[in-house]
Amino acid sequence: MRAPEPGAEEMATMNQISNRYPTAELKEKDAAHYLHPFTDYKALSAEKARVIVGADGCWLTDSDGNRMLDGMAGLWCTNVGHGRMEIAEAAFEQMKELAYYNSFFKTTNAPAILLAEKLAALSQPQFNHIFYASSGSEANDTVVRLVRWYWSLKGKPKKKIILSRKNGYHGSTMAGASLGGMVPMHEQGDLPIPNIHHIPQPYWFGEGGDMTPDEFGIHAARELEKAIDVLGEGNIAAFIAEPIQGAGGVIIPPDTYWPEIRRILKDREILFVADEVICGFGRLGAWFGSDYYGNAPDLMATAKGLTSGYLPMSAVFVGDKIADYLKHEGGDFNHGYTYSGHPTCAAAALANLAIIEREGLVDRVRDDIGPYLKARWLTLADHPLVGEARMTGLMGALELVPSKPSRSKALFGEVGSAGTICRDISFRNGLVMRAVRDTMIIAPPLVLTHADADELVARARKTLDETWVELKKQGKVTA
Repeated sequence: MRAPEPGAEEMATMNQISNRYPTAELKEKDAAHYLHPFTDYKALSAEKARVIVGADGCWLTDSDGNRMLDGMAGLWCTNVGHGRMEIAEAAFEQMKELAYYNSFFKTTNAPAILLAEKLAALSQPQFNHIFYASSGSEANDTVVRLVRWYWSLKGKPKKKIILSRKNGYHGSTMAGASLGGMVPMHEQGDLPIPNIHHIPQPYWFGEGGDMTPDEFGIHAARELEKAIDVLGEGNIAAFIAEPIQGAGGVIIPPDTYWPEIRRILKDREILFVADEVICGFGRLGAWFGSDYYGNAPDLMATAKGLTSGYLPMSAVFVGDKIADYLKHEGGDFNHGYTYSGHPTCAAAALANLAIIEREGLVDRVRDDIGPYLKARWLTLADHPLVGEARMTGLMGALELVPSKPSRSKALFGEVGSAGTICRDISFRNGLVMRAVRDTMIIAPPLVLTHADADELVARARKTLDETWVELKKQGKVTA
């Protein structure tokens, strides 16, 4: 027998659950029961978490009523901004009809079908097939399984090695963290898994030495060529890379990098995988980072902006040469997830993509808010604490240095100490900026207004001023 529908009073109580308790009580419950991702639990237990209870557009509200400008679009994902009722209503309407069913056993659902069709239409012509998961990490796990199975079916089972980049980020699952080139992640869990090989990253500011950016771009790209020569083309399944490294510190490659990568991969029997989890769905002023840079990958891993973070969903775009071969030559692909093609998530994604198209957000990033914010963001390069300000689309970074024009950060002492100070001050100033080592990064929603952009840069400058004063007290910067 179906349970009775809740009354108005009960619904109101359920809807207000996040605001029912005083802040102190929420923080104590959080510390007692909730293990957060990527967190120093000892430090968090001492400081306690901030409690976000509301969000609208580019602004967040915490449980004490403080408003903060969301300079990170949640976690690189709320491309259409917070509080879009159209997405919530689409999910609600779908849940009333079919909240969930799986895609195993020759079964499908309408939202997943329509979303796959839409994604194929938005992407490059080689992409006509989509494999769904729930996160970018799961998408990249899928990539590992797909590329190795593909080469096995082709009669080339030795092609197992996947080339990736140091300091790249491809998720936190066993395979995703292995693909990524972050040593602290590898140290926890005996990673990477076998047959993952990392090459240097195209990080001119940190690793370019005396080379010009253009010289360094070619130098970094040729590390791929060296790896292929050493490991052997017959042993390499794929090369995976982010168009712009996000979690690594918004590493924007020099202009010479991607053309040289394309030259190296041309005519090679090596699949090219673009990790578009951050760059996809408009962040660079193109639908995908591969479009922006003129790359033509064989697979693309996407997530985040697919639903603008409103529900968890990811999608692997599978090139025709792979998908067609699997469909005609393969048997069971023994891989998938309970929530692959989740109908409610797919409905939310369709509503999200409709907003991006209707409001012209991709073109807006390219022609309006992207150039507007970049011009103002780059003015921060004159600050005594900033060694470089950089931005492409709506992804930006500030390299903190103790003494200009040197690119060395040695005087800061422990890596990340200056960045942590700057991040904490930024939060106090009502701006969410993320610290990666001693680099401050932003990736705001694509709906950022000009007034929001002005406020973001003003708060960033105030944060830099206060950080410089604190570091000066500690003897970690020079006048």
